[in-house]
Amino acid sequence: MSENSRAGIFKPIFLVLIIYVFLLSIKLLGHSFKLFGSGFAEGMLQATADPFVGLLTGILATSLIQSSSTTTSIVVGLVAGGGLSLPNAIPIIMGANIGTTITNTLVSMGHITNRVEFKRAFTAGIVHDFFNMAAVITLFPIELKFGIIERAARALGEGFEGVGGTKAFNPLKAILNPVIKWIDGLLIPLPYGNVLMMVIALVLMFGALTLLVKTIRSLMLGKLEVVIQRYLFRNDVMGLLLGIVMTAVVQSSSITTSVIIPLAGAGLVTVRQLFPYTLGANIGTTVTAILAALATQNPVAVTVAFAHLCFNIFGILIFYPLKFIPIRLALFVGEKATVSNRSMILFVVVYLLLYLVPLAFIILT
Repeated sequence: MSENSRAGIFKPIFLVLIIYVFLLSIKLLGHSFKLFGSGFAEGMLQATADPFVGLLTGILATSLIQSSSTTTSIVVGLVAGGGLSLPNAIPIIMGANIGTTITNTLVSMGHITNRVEFKRAFTAGIVHDFFNMAAVITLFPIELKFGIIERAARALGEGFEGVGGTKAFNPLKAILNPVIKWIDGLLIPLPYGNVLMMVIALVLMFGALTLLVKTIRSLMLGKLEVVIQRYLFRNDVMGLLLGIVMTAVVQSSSITTSVIIPLAGAGLVTVRQLFPYTLGANIGTTVTAILAALATQNPVAVTVAFAHLCFNIFGILIFYPLKFIPIRLALFVGEKATVSNRSMILFVVVYLLLYLVPLAFIILT
């Protein structure tokens, strides 16, 4: 067997191993965040009364948990148990959509040593932020005034009244959780084990990301680029459906949107191609909470889960026709943030404030 033939066989296998480590790092990072803040996040959700505080709480809680599906599922459980009202739950769900996007930006940081790659990856990461922010800015005051999301969710909930829930099989949990549990048992008994876990997760993430980009770039000379362009992202409908299906299967929009960032960094996918994919991820992430709500057999809990779906659908109906807004904002900020090291530092400060301000506001109130 020639050297080229051996390389042709081992490169795809190596790519699969790198993707596994990359997914493991994201999952491990989310797990370490949960050790820091899942109890704190649930406490915040229970204490929410004011709609604006609820919105900020949703942002912060999901930033800590790193899963809008988990945040919404917690909200569903609190509503089912009577610990949270439906009107207070909807702003939290809106905030959850914003909080889940921080992983994308963390992943894009792995390209920071290459200015061109970083610009592409960073822009692809923040387009999701801008869509979710635009949807919240538009729909939050409308919901407070007219309650359109609550009404639509109630109508959907009535149609599913009496339907029992089922637990969907999550293939990522099946292949990642045993390793997560092993690492958990190894590190948690140690002093500051959760901090050590977070550091290891970040090292694995950036290391795997570096290898992933190099491998993708080498495979780009073959058929990978053709497959991506011709089949996966050939049009908006395919991108949307891919985002829905992948996120519904793995039950985490953080993972499905983050895993595509290296492709953008390598120049295989453009921001405009990624945009419908992120919209699909927003819809797919609602499946977990809907199943959890149906399992509770609680009509109000079912309504909460459908409120998440309705919010994302309304956001898509408004901002897919106006997609130039989040796309141009992402391109503009991506251009400005990568001009110099000073602009990069400024962005990091501003981005951190997005999460520190809600925390300060909640603590002070």
